[in-house]
Amino acid sequence: MEHELWPAALLNQYLAGPANMVLSWVGMKAADPAHPWANFVALEILVALIVVVVFALLRSRLSMDRPGKLQHVFELITGFVTGQSDSVIGQRGRIHVSFFATLFIFILFSNLLGLIPTLESPTMFPAVPLGCALAAFVYYNVAGIRSQGLGHYLKHFAGPMLVLAPLMFPIELISNFSRLLSLTIRLYANMFAGERVTLAFIGLAPLLVPLPFMGLHIFVAFLQAYIFMLLTMIYVDGAIGEEQAHEHSSRLNNEAASVSPAA
Repeated sequence: MEHELWPAALLNQYLAGPANMVLSWVGMKAADPAHPWANFVALEILVALIVVVVFALLRSRLSMDRPGKLQHVFELITGFVTGQSDSVIGQRGRIHVSFFATLFIFILFSNLLGLIPTLESPTMFPAVPLGCALAAFVYYNVAGIRSQGLGHYLKHFAGPMLVLAPLMFPIELISNFSRLLSLTIRLYANMFAGERVTLAFIGLAPLLVPLPFMGLHIFVAFLQAYIFMLLTMIYVDGAIGEEQAHEHSSRLNNEAASVSPAA
């Protein structure tokens, strides 16, 4: 049995009953009914609470005239995410910025949680990166279906020629689902390795020596959150790209038609 962290211990002490009840509703049973809350679930809840508290504080201190440091930080994050979205997707990506920013902030906070003594990064547990990957997977596929319609969206999986559809469709389908594995393993492996290296050096030399590795951990935390968000943007762009190209072409044709009489 894995070492129980204090957030999981608190939940198991006071909310074991509700957890077992929810598990029974979905036909599951905890290995230890006295400890149904796993570490990664408790850590995810803790990250969610931290995010809620931070944004509650931010909301209460928003000011156009005298923005505080916290507001400046999140304005930078919002501007960064929006700029990346504009670069990858274009203007139509603006409607997806809130999802991209949510992914980035949640993963970043989860990655950084391991720097707090007695806690670990929830992203070093495979289930958490898989959950984030599933959210991204469902989102970009739904965005593609809403953008192009189900039939037109599925044509992407059939390839450029109808005669190749029986061969291309399963290949493209497997390629699409492989993104789940890619997103999950990339985030999990990097955070697991970074967490273990940091903990190993803290255990060997608690003072000063681990500082460079903690700095490396912070860098990896930001980098992995950014890469996950960027890949999600690329997948969304691929899902809605054809309609964007069509709209862009139509706009150019309309502009050309309006200029032609004057010429």
